[in-house]
Amino acid sequence: MLDYLIVGSGLAGISFAEIALKNNKSILVVDDKSQNSSRIAGGLYNPVILKRFSEVWNAKEHLVLMNEFYEQVESKLNEKFNFKMPILRKFFSIEEQNNWFAASDKINLAPFLSTKLITKKYQGIDSPYDYGEVLHTGYVKTGQLLESYKAYLKENSLLLEESFHSSFLEILDLGIQYKNVKARHIIFAEGFGLHKNPYFNYLPLDGTKGELFLIKAPDLKLDLIVNTSVFILPVGGNLFKVGATYNWHDKTDLPTEEGKQELLDRIKEIITCDFEIVKHFAGVRPTVADRRPLVGTHEAYESIHLLNGLGTRGVMLGPALAKMLYDNIENGTPIDKEADIKRFHKRYLKSLIPDRP
Repeated sequence: MLDYLIVGSGLAGISFAEIALKNNKSILVVDDKSQNSSRIAGGLYNPVILKRFSEVWNAKEHLVLMNEFYEQVESKLNEKFNFKMPILRKFFSIEEQNNWFAASDKINLAPFLSTKLITKKYQGIDSPYDYGEVLHTGYVKTGQLLESYKAYLKENSLLLEESFHSSFLEILDLGIQYKNVKARHIIFAEGFGLHKNPYFNYLPLDGTKGELFLIKAPDLKLDLIVNTSVFILPVGGNLFKVGATYNWHDKTDLPTEEGKQELLDRIKEIITCDFEIVKHFAGVRPTVADRRPLVGTHEAYESIHLLNGLGTRGVMLGPALAKMLYDNIENGTPIDKEADIKRFHKRYLKSLIPDRP
C-alpha cells in the first residue's frame, strides 16, 4: 500500500510530492495536464501586495520555507529554477511615493520595503517619479520546474499520466483504492479542476483567468522586474514576460482578444519603445473569495485531503502549505485556521442536504 496518491502535478502537487519523498514516504502522482495555470505563470514571488502596500499573508515564514524547498529541488534535479531578482514598483505620483515611505515605517513591512528611492533611468521606460525597491523577491521558472520534476517522477515510475476519474475511487477502512492502486491517503491538488471533485466541490473556489505575453523588445534595457499595472520580467535574449490580467467570468484557458488588448494598453502606458508579441498565454488560477488557500481533510473521510486555492502566489505558498498539510496528516499538527477548509463547515453541512425538486 502506498502512503500517498496525489492528484495533480502543478505547484501544489509537486510541493507535496517532494515533502513526502523527503520523509521517505511512497507516492504516486496522477496528472493529465488539464490544468495549466502553474505552467504558464510568471512565477514571481513578492512578500508585499503592491497595490495596497500591505504584507502578504505569513510572508516571512513562507519565504523561508520556499527558499529551502527550491534549494532542495535544485540540488536534487541539478537544475536552476529560483532566480533572486529585485522588484521595482514604478511610482506614478508624489502621493504614491509618500504612501510607500509611510508603509516602509510599519514593523511588518520594514524588512521588505527599501527606504531608498531608486532614481536610475532604464532605457525604454519613462519614470518621472522613480521607483521603490521590494526586497527578498525573484521568480521561479515554473514551466521548467514542473516539466523537470514530472520527468523525474516518470523516470522513477511515480507518475500516472491520465485523467483522474472519481467514480473509480473507493474508500477503505484504512485508506483508499483507485483502480488497482491502494494508498493510506489521497491528496487532491488539481487546481481549478476542483469543481469536478465530488468530495470538495462545495468549497467556494473561484477561477480567475489570467493572460500574459512573452514579448521581444530589443530597446528595453531591463535587468530586474518592474511592477506597475503589469509586471515586466526579463528572461534573456531581449525577451520579457508581461502580465497579467484578471478575469472572473471567463473560465477557459484560451487567450482572448479582450485580454490581448488590455495587456497592450497597459504595456503602452509603461514601455516607450517598440515591442512584438512572441507568445500569448492564458490560464485559470484557483482563487478563493477570502484570499486564503484551501487546505485540510474531508470532514467525513480521514484519508481524503485537499491542497488548493494557491491563487496568484503558488510559487511562495505551495511549499509552506504542502508542509502544513503533511505535518497535519502525519503528526497531528493543526492547520492554520485561516487556511483550514473547516472554516467552510456550514457549506459542507448544506452540501449534504439534497436539492429539492
